[in-house]
Amino acid sequence: MTPTIAYLANEFPCAVEPYVGEEIEELRRLGVRVIAGSVRKPAWKKAPACNDAPQIVLRPPRGVTLLRAAWLLIRRRKRVRSLISRVLFRGRERPIKRIKALAHTWLGAYYAVMLKGSGIQHIHVHHGYLGSWIAMVAARLLGVEFSMTLHGSDLLLHGAYLDTKLENCKFCLTVSEYNRNYILEHYPKVDSEKVVVARLGVEVGERLAPPIRTVRGDGDSFRLLAVGRLHAVKDHAFLIRACAQLCLRNMNFECAIAGEGPERGNLELLIRKCGLEQRVTLLGHVPRERMNSLYDQADVVVLTSRSEGIPLVLMEAMVRGKLVLAPAITGIPELVIPGKTGFLYEAGSMDDFVARLFLIRSQMLASEDSQSPGRQLDQVRRSARMQVRENFNRRKSLEFFGDFFLRRVSPQAESTPHEDFVLQ
Repeated sequence: MTPTIAYLANEFPCAVEPYVGEEIEELRRLGVRVIAGSVRKPAWKKAPACNDAPQIVLRPPRGVTLLRAAWLLIRRRKRVRSLISRVLFRGRERPIKRIKALAHTWLGAYYAVMLKGSGIQHIHVHHGYLGSWIAMVAARLLGVEFSMTLHGSDLLLHGAYLDTKLENCKFCLTVSEYNRNYILEHYPKVDSEKVVVARLGVEVGERLAPPIRTVRGDGDSFRLLAVGRLHAVKDHAFLIRACAQLCLRNMNFECAIAGEGPERGNLELLIRKCGLEQRVTLLGHVPRERMNSLYDQADVVVLTSRSEGIPLVLMEAMVRGKLVLAPAITGIPELVIPGKTGFLYEAGSMDDFVARLFLIRSQMLASEDSQSPGRQLDQVRRSARMQVRENFNRRKSLEFFGDFFLRRVSPQAESTPHEDFVLQ
C-alpha cells in the first residue's frame, strides 16, 4: 500500500526550483497520493514539471483557521512542548529568530489544521528554511513523521534550529557528499544512517548534444554567461568587478547575466560605475525555452556564488558541452573536476578568477594540432557531458528519490482519514 504524503516547499511552483515539481510528479507516478503545499503564495503560475497548483497555501493565513490552529496548540501542547522549550530556553539564536520560530509554530498548527482529514502518513519539506519548522510542528501535532531535503544556504548559511530539525526528522536528504559530511561533523548526535545523499540532475537527452566548436580570432568577443537569481549570495557583483578587470587588461569580451531578483538595482549601479554598459547585460528572467540559445552562444558559463549545493546551472551547461568556471566550494568539486570536466577558482580570489578566464581564452585560441590546448578543451567538454550523463542524470536521480522514499515512508496508525481532531 503506497502512502499519502504532504509535500511542502517555501514557494511552489517556483521558476528557479523545478526539482520540487519533478519530485512530486515522480512520487505520483509511483502511485503516491501527494498533497502539494506552499508556504508563500506562488508568484509563478506554472511549474515546469508539475501542472498542478498547490492544494495548500499557508500565507497569507485565514483568521478562522488561525483560531482553530491556536486551539489545536492548546489541546496538544504536550506534543510540541519540547520544541517550544528549545525556542525559548536553549541555543544561541537571537530574540528575533526566536519570535519568528514561535510564529512558525503557530503556522505549523495552521498547516496541521489544513491537512486534517486527508489521511497523510508523512510530511516532506524541501529546504531547511522556515518551511521545515512548520512541517516539523505539523507532523508532531498530527502524530506522523517528517523528512526534509537540504541544499546549500539553508544548511551552510541559514541553518536556524537545524539541530532540532535533524534530531526529529525520520530522514534527511541532501544534494552532495560535502553537505552530508558537514551535517555529521557539525551535528554529531545525528544518526549517520538517516542522512542520505540524493543528487539533483538535469535532462541528458541526445538533443542536448554540444554544438561543434569553432575557433575565434583575437578580434572576436569572448562570451561569458552567468545564470542565476540576482541575490547577494550569488555574488554577481564579484563577476561585474571581474569584468572591469578584464577591460583594464584589454580583453575583448561580452558578459550576459540571466536572472531576476532583489539585487538588480545594485548591479545596474555597479555596471554604470564601472563603465560596463556596452559589455555586461542583465537579461532578466529568461524562459527555459530560450536557454538553449544562450548556452550555445557562450564560450564559458561562470558561477560566482558564495554558497551553493551543486548548482543545476553548471549541470545544464556541462551536459551541453560548455566550459564552466566555478568557485571551489561545498559540493561543486564533486561535479566540476579541475581540468577534466571544467575549471575551478579559489573562492573570493579576483586574481585567480581573472587568470582562469585568460587561460581558457588562450587555450581556445590555440592552434588546431592534435596536442594543442584547444584540443584539450574538447576533451574537457566531452568529459563534462559524460560526468552529467552518468552521475547527475535527472531520470536516474528521480528514480532513486522515488524508490528511497517508498522504502523509508510507511503508513502510521495514528493518522486517520476522517478524524476532526480540532473539534473533538
